[in-house]
Amino acid sequence: MTRRTEWPVSATDHGAGPGPEFAAGHTAESEGAYEPEAGHGTGSGAGFGEGADRRARSRSRSSGSPSSSRAEKGEPRDPVEQARNICLRLLTGTPRTRKQLADALRKREIPDEAAEEVLSRFEDVGLIDDAAFADAWVESRHHGRGLARRALVRELRTKGVDSAVIDEAVGQLDSEQEEATARELVARKLRSTRGLERDKRLRRLAGMLARKGYGEGMALRVVRQALEEEGEDTEGLDEPF
Repeated sequence: MTRRTEWPVSATDHGAGPGPEFAAGHTAESEGAYEPEAGHGTGSGAGFGEGADRRARSRSRSSGSPSSSRAEKGEPRDPVEQARNICLRLLTGTPRTRKQLADALRKREIPDEAAEEVLSRFEDVGLIDDAAFADAWVESRHHGRGLARRALVRELRTKGVDSAVIDEAVGQLDSEQEEATARELVARKLRSTRGLERDKRLRRLAGMLARKGYGEGMALRVVRQALEEEGEDTEGLDEPF
């Protein structure tokens, strides 16, 4: 008859048995019941204990919810605070209209009530000022790009500026200043058209002015005068191009 040998369970038995993590997680009763089966070395118990611990740690790391992840990143959960942070980031370095900021908040799925609260507050303290934006836009785009009033109105509308505010802003430019800018544009472009046929020069120069928002009558008049100054025959150029 084969005598069954009882294996004592001890973390110090030949350095084998369950690892420290496994032993720490079990009671004395479970340790007394632990017996390796025949054919299994005690080293397998240590592997089991370490693997269980790794799995537990892995579950702990992956159990975080999206909201807890956002909280860990420092993102506020309050929609008003979220809207405030978004607007401040967008306003850093460049002014924006109220509509531009409202569109950005809507894209980020900020509730309308929270967005309205923040936008109104920003207007009250002067962080949003569509009138100042429009004035600066007209000044920059006219003197920097040579845009006429018609083009400036179109651009400001796409940015959500109110019509009355637009009218006041573009009112800074009168017809004389607009025509003077058109002459400067033609003078800079005129040299590059030399050598071309007269009608082709006319279309190229007048087309450039039209793209910048100048009316057909002003464009034709300015181009005709510029060609005359170069000695070009302008007979028949009074017709619309």
